[in-house]
Amino acid sequence: MKERNREQVDELVFALDKAISPRISCTDCGNCCKSLMVLINDDEADKLSGHLGQSREAFDTAYLEKGSNGLMIMNRMPCPFLSDNKCSVYEYRFEGCKEFPALHLPNFKDRLFTTFMHYERCPIIFNVVEQLKDEMEFERDSSFRE
Repeated sequence: MKERNREQVDELVFALDKAISPRISCTDCGNCCKSLMVLINDDEADKLSGHLGQSREAFDTAYLEKGSNGLMIMNRMPCPFLSDNKCSVYEYRFEGCKEFPALHLPNFKDRLFTTFMHYERCPIIFNVVEQLKDEMEFERDSSFRE
C-alpha cells in the first residue's frame, strides 16, 4: 500500500464506498453505536443538550466522560441515544458519528490503522477493504486459516 499513489487509492476507495454503502443498511447493524467511543466537543454537547432541554451540566453528568486533557466521550456503550438500531438524536449527532466509517474522506492511506481497527465492526469497511484487496491485486496469505 505504501508504494501506491495516494490519489489513486483515494479514488478507488471512494468508488468502492459509493458502490457498497447503499447496499448495507446501517440500521440493521448499529455496531458503531454499540461499540465506538466518539470524541465530542463543547459545541456538539451544547447543541444536543439544548435539543434535549437539559442544562449543559445535567447533560454532562448524564452522558459524558471528561478526560484530564479536556477531551469528552460518551460515558457508556452502547450509545444511550441508540434506539432500535437508530439514532434517536440523528439531526444532532456528533461529527464523529456523521463521518463514520470515513471512507468518503481523503487520505485513506493515513487512516489504515483506524480502518483496520473497525474492519470486523463495520460491514461497510469490511466489504470495501475486501474489494480493495482484489482491486489492488494484493497477494493472499495462503498460510492463514480460519
